[in-house]
Amino acid sequence: MQKFSGFFPFYWDEKGGRILLEIDKLDQEILYVSTLPNGVGSNDLGLDRGQIGQTRIVKFVKSGPKILLLQPNYDFRAVSQNAEERQSVENSFAQSVLWGFKAEAQEGGKVLVDLTPFLLRDSHQLGDKLDDLKQGSYKAEESRSAVFLPNTKAFPLNSEFEAVVTLTGKAKGREISSVTPDPTAVTVHMHHSFIQLPDNNYQPRAFDPRAGYFANEYMDYAAAIDQPIVKRQIVRHRLQKKDPSAAVSEAKEPIVYYLDRGTPEPVRSALLEGAAWWNQAFEAAGYRNAFQVKMLPEGVDPMDIRYNLIQWIHRSTRGWSYGASITDPRTGEIIKGQVSLGSLRERQDYLIAEGLLQPYEEGKPTSPEMLRVSMARLRQLAAHEVGHTLGLYHNYAASTKERSSVMDYPVPRIKLRPDGTVDLSEAYTTEIGTWDKRAILYGYKDFGSQANEAAGLNAIIAQTLKDGYLFMADADARAQGSAHPLAHLWDDGTSAADALNHVMDVRRVVLDRFSEKAIAPNQPMATIEEVLVPMYLLQRYQVEAASKVLGGLYYTYAVKGDGQTVTRLVEPAEQWKAFDALMRTISPRELALSEELLAKIPPRPVNYPRTRETFTARTGLTFDPTGAAESAAATTLEFLLNPQRAARLEEYHARHNDQPGLAAVLDRLVKQTWQAKPEAGYAGELQRLVNTLTLQKLLALAAAPQAPVNVKAQATMKVEELKKQLQKEQKSGKDEGRRATAFAAVRMIEQFEAAPEKFQAAPALPMPDGAPIGDDGCAGF
Repeated sequence: MQKFSGFFPFYWDEKGGRILLEIDKLDQEILYVSTLPNGVGSNDLGLDRGQIGQTRIVKFVKSGPKILLLQPNYDFRAVSQNAEERQSVENSFAQSVLWGFKAEAQEGGKVLVDLTPFLLRDSHQLGDKLDDLKQGSYKAEESRSAVFLPNTKAFPLNSEFEAVVTLTGKAKGREISSVTPDPTAVTVHMHHSFIQLPDNNYQPRAFDPRAGYFANEYMDYAAAIDQPIVKRQIVRHRLQKKDPSAAVSEAKEPIVYYLDRGTPEPVRSALLEGAAWWNQAFEAAGYRNAFQVKMLPEGVDPMDIRYNLIQWIHRSTRGWSYGASITDPRTGEIIKGQVSLGSLRERQDYLIAEGLLQPYEEGKPTSPEMLRVSMARLRQLAAHEVGHTLGLYHNYAASTKERSSVMDYPVPRIKLRPDGTVDLSEAYTTEIGTWDKRAILYGYKDFGSQANEAAGLNAIIAQTLKDGYLFMADADARAQGSAHPLAHLWDDGTSAADALNHVMDVRRVVLDRFSEKAIAPNQPMATIEEVLVPMYLLQRYQVEAASKVLGGLYYTYAVKGDGQTVTRLVEPAEQWKAFDALMRTISPRELALSEELLAKIPPRPVNYPRTRETFTARTGLTFDPTGAAESAAATTLEFLLNPQRAARLEEYHARHNDQPGLAAVLDRLVKQTWQAKPEAGYAGELQRLVNTLTLQKLLALAAAPQAPVNVKAQATMKVEELKKQLQKEQKSGKDEGRRATAFAAVRMIEQFEAAPEKFQAAPALPMPDGAPIGDDGCAGF
């Protein structure tokens, strides 16, 4: 057999196709990680190349002829010098045996086992995930699976094993069928790493909710009764100065990230540059050249635990990028950072720049501006995802203080020149943010001794707060009904209402001059729609931001005694300003497209079908401008009439009479829709569409199971008032279109009145995908 010497020696049996593992570390805890080096290729399924599974502490335990791979339970422990106390906690909670082996041979303290069945199983649980996603029922089939020797390697600190694993079954979903040659056989690679645990010289650092770090948590049953039983430590790399007494020093061992060699130019240079921005933050924390980015050396296995990796991955659709880590569960120490960047994202940024700039004029060279902007975006993307692998959360309030963090989601900063043309010269930032420097200072500053650390960390947080920085994470920004007026994805500036009005100004200028100049020569005219979609929906994220101001609550992750504002209601004037900005987005003037543009969008040609990134049409093969307006207006109204937002409006108005109540908001909404001066022609059609959508969303609010009684009462009363108006208009209205709309509206209200608890309004046409396609639960963007 061929022997591989390393952390765990093993043997390759060519004739039997087996890996025989020599276990010379019985009862010694190690790290075990399963990864997916070759993925499925669909972001909807979330099974990407390089995806890291759970990081586990395990040990091989011998019992007679059996060897068990045991995972102790580190979620519950006793950090104590008392062995009996530690044993008491260990005996109180279940452990997990991940696999059982039969000893093939024994010699002294060493045991030989056949590792092959362990490697050929569905370690990444793809079968369960595909079943949950309704893609079909799949199981690993051993006859179509085998050890992949090229990526089965031995290193001093880790032993790496890889297998080609085929899952067979009956496909049921469109996604799995779209990315596999034969959807009855899904073949991927699964990788297994046995890793030496770090030494005990790493010093965990205390978690602080204001600092911006992920936490490593466990329950410590040895904690004193006056101390929290839940212990939290920040997740970070190990980094120490060579000279802790020096203001600036080189690191004992710098943090080095390596870029996937399969990354092409000019992407390669952009990613190298953007990821390297983090050295600016480490320099501010007192290190010299402590963070480095290099190309992965030729021949190096990217799965080698010794290499932090930035990889360029490919999918069938554009999707999220993310930063993940292999972390020591005992301490929170990051052992390997791994960034995955979706290759189709740059094309979306290029597409957006095409729509904003309209660069394709006959007889003129194509502007290099689209490439410049998309590469600027990739630099920031690289910095963002590397930030996650350094331990940092998103900071969705950073854009309120002049782009203070690359850990926010950046919207391109679009300016209008005096001549009405678009200026993208400052679309994206070109350096690490000032918040990022404060965060790295908290996580990585070397205090020289543990005695100085607690006071030093408190001083860093105090100065960060004094400088006016605010940290807000995912839960405060992502939910549709969230309340914080400053925590948003893809927004810019301190006022959500002002930013929305600015976006609408830019959008109007772009749409008024939109033409075939947005598409390259020799492209079908119908593909204007692909570029039109992000321009028509340019306001979509700022709409979400402005909606949070209405019924909003300003708050912080305040700690007792830190002087921060704990909570504060948003000023009424700011709320009404946001309301007016939202109403602008559903006005017929803003929803309409010019006749000149509509005449240039034909039905889709053969082999250019509609996709999830084009508008849904109710008009058959032809482009549907009313359908596009429906998807945009419905989204604004859904945010505006969110049940949680409505409940806050009622509560805050009850507590403070000057706060806008739900009744006042509904009054203004109806006044500016159903009670507005009737429009004629195309504008009138759009007005009637918005009116109907307003009624549908109002009825949905009145029927929402999660809405409190007072909200349902207000919504139902407003519906009854509107019904009386509609009944009059149905009988005496002069415009046939408005009379028909009133007739249908009355029928809808009567259906609601017959069974409010069962009422469901017809769903509006959805917006085309805007955010990266697929699950947004990942750490990146």
